[in-house]
Amino acid sequence: MGGPLASLGSATPQPDVAPLFLAVWPDAAARAQLAAYRDGWRWPPGARSVADDKLHLTLHFIGVFDRARVAALAGALARVTTLPTVLRADRPEVWRGGIAVLRLSADAHLLALHGATGDVLHAEGIALDPRPFAPHVTLARRARGSAAPSEPAALAWPVRGFTLVESVRAPSARYDVIASFGGDAGPALERGGVTPA
Repeated sequence: MGGPLASLGSATPQPDVAPLFLAVWPDAAARAQLAAYRDGWRWPPGARSVADDKLHLTLHFIGVFDRARVAALAGALARVTTLPTVLRADRPEVWRGGIAVLRLSADAHLLALHGATGDVLHAEGIALDPRPFAPHVTLARRARGSAAPSEPAALAWPVRGFTLVESVRAPSARYDVIASFGGDAGPALERGGVTPA
């Protein structure tokens, strides 16, 4: 029998999706260095600085992804080799929209990790950001008019792995680790989630 109720009953179920990204979290020493540099800025009223345990480098923003395919994606990412490296600071910038960041120096091993993980995402049908990779750590938002410290950031950030992370928005905003890869994905992010800035 036709009618509105029949139409509703025959509707195709929507997939259960999760907003995902790939990231690298600093170890305790690098996190302290980043936090100290962040605290050396002069922030305008209303600026929202990123909390210590939420400072991270995003490798790739994945966007909404079907949960039914997450295990396969994690399996593919597990085959990526992370070559250990140490990241150094490049320069501070305030981007459009008032986002204050610390740019990181180009590093061959980090670029290789970005490329290898991007190849996996592309093979899974995930659209990649066409813009050149600009490794950075976000320090604050609503930061237009801020001033960076005169001294360069002292940063030695060892990288041995990366994480697949879900950005959870309800009932409370947080980051949940789905999977960790490599020798050490960083102790700042524990499975079960941290609240994002």
